[in-house]
Order: sequence, then structure tokens, then C-alpha cells
Amino acid sequence: MKNDGAIVSGSFIVTIDGPAGSGKTTVSRLVAEGLGFDYVDTGALYRGVAFAAVNAKMKLDDDDALDRLCRRIAIHMVTEKDGLHIFVNGADVSREIRMPDISMAASAVSARPVVRRYLLKLQQDLGRDRQAVFEGRDMGTVVFPNADVKFFLDADIKVRAERRHREITHDLTLEQVQEDMTRRDKNDSSRTVAPLKAAADAVYVDTTDLSIRQVVDFMIAYVTDRFLQRSVL
Repeated sequence: MKNDGAIVSGSFIVTIDGPAGSGKTTVSRLVAEGLGFDYVDTGALYRGVAFAAVNAKMKLDDDDALDRLCRRIAIHMVTEKDGLHIFVNGADVSREIRMPDISMAASAVSARPVVRRYLLKLQQDLGRDRQAVFEGRDMGTVVFPNADVKFFLDADIKVRAERRHREITHDLTLEQVQEDMTRRDKNDSSRTVAPLKAAADAVYVDTTDLSIRQVVDFMIAYVTDRFLQRSVL
């Protein structure tokens, strides 16, 4: 997503990491819109790989099979009026990749070095010579360690589960959503490859008691201030 007139000019990368339900998807889109930047949901890329692996009835820890899959898969994103759409081998799978089984599969494949290598280059290519907000789990620690501004969003697990439960359209109880979220948090933060954690120089934002507008306004103001500081220097 990109506006006609950006608040800042020149190449500029903003990373927004955090666990599910922290508000980072909604916030990232609005921050990108407010800044006039492109928006890239990197989690959707992992979900795309996971979707293809699940459909192929592939073992999610079979690195050889995943390597072959990554070599032949074609993933791309398109911004439509109703939001960001992800295509896998030409098919729009935007709805399918949000299902709970694909979310868990995405957590599993994201721990595989072969998948991370494949998507690392793709993500870095997407960020070359552009103004963009990259949303994910290791954007500020691995993919863009030299990003201009880094944020890490978090919130209380109960609040995050309630948010996600309101978003989903399938039949899951709040307790099931929280259990799935807790399990994924553990998987993502304990994996040896690119674990979910805040970069040392990231701005930590606890969204538990903040409105979306409050978070977005703070982040836009912070990015704009940092850009002005860089311009002076």
C-alpha cells in the first residue's frame, strides 16, 4: 500500500515485529498508509509456504522436500481495495492461509533454515530502494538489522487472544484461540533459528491498554522525528 505523497523522502525501512494479536497487522497497515509507505506482511509469505506444504501433504520437518517446494513455488502479493492478497502459484489463498491449521504449520516451517533462506532473499529484495513498513517476527533482528526504525509490539496474552477471537470467522472458542496462541508463542520464541524477540534497538510498545489510533499516532510521530534527525545529521 502506498500513498501519493510520503511524509519522508528517500529509502527508509520500518520494521514492526511482535507476537500474534499484538495489533501489528492493523497498526502496520495504518502506519504505512499514514507515512505513504509500502506495506509488506512477511508472515503471509511463511503462511503461503505452509499452505503449499500442507496441500502437498508434506512433513513440515522434511528439509529436502521443503527445499524442492521452495525451488518451484511462486509467491507474490497484490494490494487490492479490500487489503493485501497473497497468491501461491497463481491462486489467491488469502483466506485459506489465515486458518488455524495453516497458522500452526507456518510456525513449524518458519523454524526450518531452508525456508528462512528462501524467504530471506525475497524479503530483502522487497525492501531494496524503497520506503516500506515490514511486519513480521524477525524483521528487525534478522531480515533488516540495519532498518531505519524498529518497533516491537506486545500485549497481554488474554487481550491478544480476545482480539484474535474477534477477527476469526471459523468456529473456535476463546479458550482454544488462547491455547493455540500460547503454543505458537512458545514455538516462535524458543526456536533456534531467528526466534521471536525484540531487537536490542527496537522501540517496545505495549498495546494492552492502548487504542489502535494511539499506537499508530505514536509510531508515525516517532518515525517522522527520526527521519528529521537523520536529515539534520
